[in-house]
Amino acid sequence: MARRALSVNDLYNKKYKLLQFDGEWKEAFDCPERYGIWFVWGNSGNGKTTFVLELVKYLARFLKVAINALEEGSAHTMQKSFRNVGMAEVAKKVILIEGESMEELSERMEKKKSADVWIIDSVQYTQLSYKAYILFKKKHPKKLIIFVSHADGKKPSGRAATSIMYDATLKIWIEGYKAVSKGRYIGETGEFVIWPEGVIKYWGAL
Repeated sequence: MARRALSVNDLYNKKYKLLQFDGEWKEAFDCPERYGIWFVWGNSGNGKTTFVLELVKYLARFLKVAINALEEGSAHTMQKSFRNVGMAEVAKKVILIEGESMEELSERMEKKKSADVWIIDSVQYTQLSYKAYILFKKKHPKKLIIFVSHADGKKPSGRAATSIMYDATLKIWIEGYKAVSKGRYIGETGEFVIWPEGVIKYWGAL
């Protein structure tokens, strides 16, 4: 059955659940929708992991967050990163999953009272095809799913990752300790400073 067509008034009157970002987060990313796909990518050594964990900590103010750490799991480096961002402040709202397959993760997501936000790090480790990604996305329409990706130059590494990036509503590029909004939600500055000293060293100024 075909979906009902919307009039202009229908669209104008439609209500959305938005995340009420504030401060530097709103200046960078405005107030994005509560559900959907976000995509974060960048080369190593530019602050990507720190940004993702800072984002997790911030989102935990609003929602319960799960991290599927396919690459690091619960390694000592992950412990250090958690401590560096002060994740203990939101300890009751964040869980770390040690590298579940997408099938296992999907089952976990369907459970009652499962997390609202799901970080998948990294998309390359999932070995998802774009077709499998679309099926996964459609299966979980009431979740916020954030894919983290390696980069090849300034593009996501791999064809599937690139396709997922184009599909995402919020696309965040990490370079020189800055997170830059490249997607459909851009605040006044469109940029988030991850580490001021690193930004000055890389860019020459804040």
